[in-house]
Parts: sequence; C-alpha cells; structure tokens
Amino acid sequence: MSDAAEQTERPEEPVTDEERRRRRRERRISAYRGAKHVLARPGFLGTLRERLALLDGLDDVYDLDEPADIYGDGVVEALERKVAELLGTEAAAFFPTGTMAQQVALRCWAGRTGNPAVALHALAHPEVHERDAFSQVSGLRPVRVTSEPRLPRADEVRELAEPFGTLMLELPLRDAGFVLPSWEELTEVVEAARERDAVVHFDGARLWESTVHFGRPLDEIAGLADSVYVSFYKSLGGLGGAALAGPRTLTDEAKIWRHRYGGQVFQQFPTALSALAGLERELPRLPDYVAHARVVAEALREGFAAAGVPWARVHPERPHTHDFQVWLPYDVDVVSEAAIRQGEETGTLLFADSWDEKGPGLSVTEVGVRAAGLEWTTDDVKAAVGEFTARLPGPPGAP
Repeated sequence: MSDAAEQTERPEEPVTDEERRRRRRERRISAYRGAKHVLARPGFLGTLRERLALLDGLDDVYDLDEPADIYGDGVVEALERKVAELLGTEAAAFFPTGTMAQQVALRCWAGRTGNPAVALHALAHPEVHERDAFSQVSGLRPVRVTSEPRLPRADEVRELAEPFGTLMLELPLRDAGFVLPSWEELTEVVEAARERDAVVHFDGARLWESTVHFGRPLDEIAGLADSVYVSFYKSLGGLGGAALAGPRTLTDEAKIWRHRYGGQVFQQFPTALSALAGLERELPRLPDYVAHARVVAEALREGFAAAGVPWARVHPERPHTHDFQVWLPYDVDVVSEAAIRQGEETGTLLFADSWDEKGPGLSVTEVGVRAAGLEWTTDDVKAAVGEFTARLPGPPGAP
C-alpha cells in the first residue's frame, strides 16, 4: 500500500475538548469582527490600531502637553481626583487591576478591624474567578453568606454564624445575572453589617451603570460603603485599570500595598487617558444603554415565543443594568453553532458571547447592549431571533 493510500485511510485523530473550544472561540470572534449588526462592540476584541485610536483626540479630556506620568503622578493623579469626585469620597487610588485593588482594600480593612474574615456571596468574583487569591496571597478568609442567585439579605448577614471584619457586596452580581438589590434592601444589608461592627466594601466593577436601577446618583450609592472599587474597562471601554475609593487614610495605605504587590507601574498614561475618556464619553451614555437593554430583553422574549421555543428565559426579566442573561434548552454545542452560523451567514450576530452549560440540555449566555445596540429596533431583535432559531434543530423538550 502506498504512503498516500495509508494517509487517506488513516482515521483522523480525535479533537480534544480544549481544542474544540479554541476553534469555536476563533470562529465566534471572526464572526463578530465580520458582522455588520451586533448589540455591542467591546473594544477589547478590536485590533491594536482600533485600541490605539482610543487615545486620539483627547485634548478636551486632559492637557496632552503636560509631562507624562512617573510612578503614579500627573495624569494618574488627575484620574484619581476625578473618580473621588464622582463617587463622593475623600480620595481614590489607581490600580492596574481590580483583583489587586480589592485584595489590598480588604487586607487594609482586616488590619484595621483585626478580623481577616470577609463575608461575601458564593458567586462573588474573588470566589469564582481569582484562584483563591484572598487566602493564597493576602491571608484573608472568605466566609460565604449565601449561594442564592441574588444579593445577600440583611437577615442572612445578621444570622451569619461566625464573626467577620468586612462585608463585600458585588454590585451588580455578575454571575447571578448582573442583578442588583432594591435600594431599601441594599441599605438594610449595609446596616446589618454595621450592627456587627463590620465595614462594608463594594465590588463596584460595574457600579457605573447601577444608577438607573437604584434611582440614585453615584455618590449616594457609593456613600453607603466604607470603600468602593470601580473598573475602567468593563463598562467604560478603557484599556484597563481600576480604582479604590474611600477615606484618604485608606487610599494612602493602599498605595503602599500597591507598591508591595507590584502595582507601582512606571508609566500608566495610556490606561489613565483611556479611563478619563471613558468617564467623559461613555459614562453619560450608560443610562441609555440600560433603558435600551430593557427594550431588547422584551423583544427577545417575544421573539422566542413567536419562534415556538418551548422554554426560554431572559434573566432578569427587566434587566437591572445593560447586561443580562439568556437561558435556552439546548446543548452548548448546538446554540454556539447556531449563533456563529447566524453571524457568518447573515452579518447579524445576535449572541456574541460564549455559551455555558448550566444543566443537561440547558445553556446560558450573557447579552450586553452598548452604543451599537441602540440602532436595533424591537422588530430588528425579533427578526434576529427568527434567524437564530431557524439554525437550531427541532424543538427540544423543556428542562
């Protein structure tokens, strides 16, 4: 038998799950970049040229003839002052990452309260996405208040079986569906923590867009907590970075720990400038994104009902922010392929994020509405749902 015949008859090697996911992600990103219609265009998926364009035309944001920053002065200090002003705090400290900012904040509070226990939700970012950094790096001890898909309640904080020095609240709670409590519930849970002589820290990576749901300005929301962390890229479209805001004594100490943790970066002007641009240009638009996300969510529900999908959920039914979840009764492979094919074949990508398995034959994805999504009408969304479901197999059974 010839070598060519042997190669022809040789069975293909099985593809690993990791390789299959990698190929799917490449197709999904390619479909996103080629799509003419999407609900959001997150900058981090752009090209280097597109990302550098964030720094064009910023003379109205900061004096570009000022000297560049060195180890946190100049434009970085200007950004810190801006954040403190917006959040109504005494001061703020810039950090290269939110993971570092929160570890430092909670470490500082543990030193002040004398208790390294941090009460938090089981779905909070440090518990799910940071590889046990609290305990492995900072000597903190997470104590889970609840694992329910909502923020902790006041009675759960009061009845927690062990003492804690800090209560950490993620606002909104992303992995539960970008959910927020009511204003009354939030004030009650903060009061419950204070009754136990604990301080309160807000994981406010996406706090910027919470004002619509709470019906309160940023400084009033942040004023409930002893300290707040905010992100500059998740909603504001910056190149990265975060800030810790609170009392000046806290932020001064935090800057010492920032240096110890390796966060005293020599120059940060690209990130700081992009953050200032986000605060100037994107922050005022967030209420519009939240309002339109609610229009999109309702159109999705109506579209799936019209398409005859027997069980579909938009969660929350009325989004609390401009991000929410969609649940469908199909395997991840099925919905992922349908979403990618829609983008490849029609130029409309309804579901641009990845899908995750949440049970047998049950998948969930996140939907975000940004500037690009404001162009979508209710009819556009319903038509896109029809195109998406046309690429699904026959009706599944409800879970």
